[in-house]
Amino acid sequence: MKKRLIALSALTFVLSVSVVFGQTESFNRARTYDVLHYVIRLKFDRAKKQVFGDSTVELTPLGAPLNTLALDSEDITYQFVGFEGTDENVAYKVDGKKITVYLDRKYEPGEKISIRFRYTALPKKGIYFVDPQIENGKVTRAAQIWTQGESEETHHWLPSFDFPDDKATTEQFLTVNEGETAIANGVLLEKKRNNDRTETFHYRMDIPHSVYLTSFVIGEYVKVSDSYKNVPLGFYVYPEQESIVPLAYGRTKDMIRVFEEVTRIDYPFQKYDQTMVAEFQWGGMENVTATTMADTEILFARFKFGRDVIDDLVSHELAHSWFGNLVTCRNWAELWLNEGFATFMEAVFREKTLGRPAYDLKVKQDAAEYLAFEAGQGPNLHGLFNKKADANDDDSMFDTVTYQKGGAVIHTLREELGDDVFWKGINIYLDRHKLQNVETTDLKAAMEEAAGSDLDWFFDQWVYGSGHPSLKVTHFYDLKHKRLRLRFTQTQKAAGDTPAVFILPLTVRIRTAGGMKDETIRIDKRLQDAEFEVRSKPVKIEIDPGNKIPLKKLTIAESPVR
Repeated sequence: MKKRLIALSALTFVLSVSVVFGQTESFNRARTYDVLHYVIRLKFDRAKKQVFGDSTVELTPLGAPLNTLALDSEDITYQFVGFEGTDENVAYKVDGKKITVYLDRKYEPGEKISIRFRYTALPKKGIYFVDPQIENGKVTRAAQIWTQGESEETHHWLPSFDFPDDKATTEQFLTVNEGETAIANGVLLEKKRNNDRTETFHYRMDIPHSVYLTSFVIGEYVKVSDSYKNVPLGFYVYPEQESIVPLAYGRTKDMIRVFEEVTRIDYPFQKYDQTMVAEFQWGGMENVTATTMADTEILFARFKFGRDVIDDLVSHELAHSWFGNLVTCRNWAELWLNEGFATFMEAVFREKTLGRPAYDLKVKQDAAEYLAFEAGQGPNLHGLFNKKADANDDDSMFDTVTYQKGGAVIHTLREELGDDVFWKGINIYLDRHKLQNVETTDLKAAMEEAAGSDLDWFFDQWVYGSGHPSLKVTHFYDLKHKRLRLRFTQTQKAAGDTPAVFILPLTVRIRTAGGMKDETIRIDKRLQDAEFEVRSKPVKIEIDPGNKIPLKKLTIAESPVR
């Protein structure tokens, strides 16, 4: 999921455990069962913004027998709860944000339990009813219904395990008004006309995915079709807006090709749809096989200066097919594994199509945006591994730290390891954990395997730590001994999880009248001196000229001190 890109562009100038700075914390939810499949049958009352659901949850116990099970449920009133294929209610209790179902006996791990729920919902989140747009008495954009599941909104309309650490297949039967289109995850198996001037769309997504990626969009659409290799591509736009497709989505096939080439993992799903919707609070959302995007963003592609912004949005959401959907963060503290990588892949697409300078510019922009954000927020920012993550408060997670800092840190990891090792590690990570949930430790292990070296120092400071280094560099040239003396001082305030000392492998570029040379140094102290032989007085000294570490504040000054 990506925040509104036009606004951001204008600014551009329980198993998961982390042991950092002596702290051990868990951010996962205990699971007593594994959901295998959701069958979702929905109808709607538009005037009341009401949902009529008839859904089945198939699951199996994990670890120990179960005679009760609890599902996440909010804003839902139940008319029937019972086993699939029967008409007898079983006992249940709705309490707060849960529904607890009392089973007829103990079920052993491996046994399948299918519970059917008939209900009505008035969802405050999760499903959004959008009124038609009317101008001069004419409907210029039809009414819509669409979902937004991330982070934990699906349980407002579907009893479910609403947390990323559970993947299940889904099947949707969506009954809509005649003339409307329903777009959902997976393959459209059937479109059936009913006797009451409605139609039912039947989709099946037979590749397991986290429930927050379950989605649908309902409205009046025109579908523009294309394909990449054997993958059908669908672009759903408003009637008479078909001309926006090549402007906004015309590079989708190039993006898939680039992402397949660098990761060496083929596009992992059976289709890829992109749908524009009205009043969407984000730029886009990577619902598996069926990305949703704000129409304000897509229509911005009509302006030539807006197309780079739209390319970033489209590539970001597509990149989630690998980073977020194929492999999915195990819990919300690990969200950077989804969003940081999707942000980084925006830059990678620019690199592969526009050249390395375009990549470098994007990384610099992301770093600058984070540094500006940090300057306004002070020392209370979270690390990439986000111990402040709160599913009830999007602002605690979907911010510049998770996105822009995340992307810049991945760039630094790439520069540290080199391209061959870095992309080998990415391939190991994606291939080893495909269709699974992941933690930072999984990424770290894959990168260490590819590199053949320990990366504790990197992940401790850049992922589990917060903040960034502030580096003051003073220099003095000793004419008599032909020596350049440098003093490096880290001045960042060590507050919270911000390290007093960052380990910084740096290049020092020294330019003289006779030429240029690069020296390398590993900064690992708060105050550190270095000395290099230089045959004539430097005319310019550059620290990190290749911007290997963009997340830093740097000042360089000549020192009168010998």
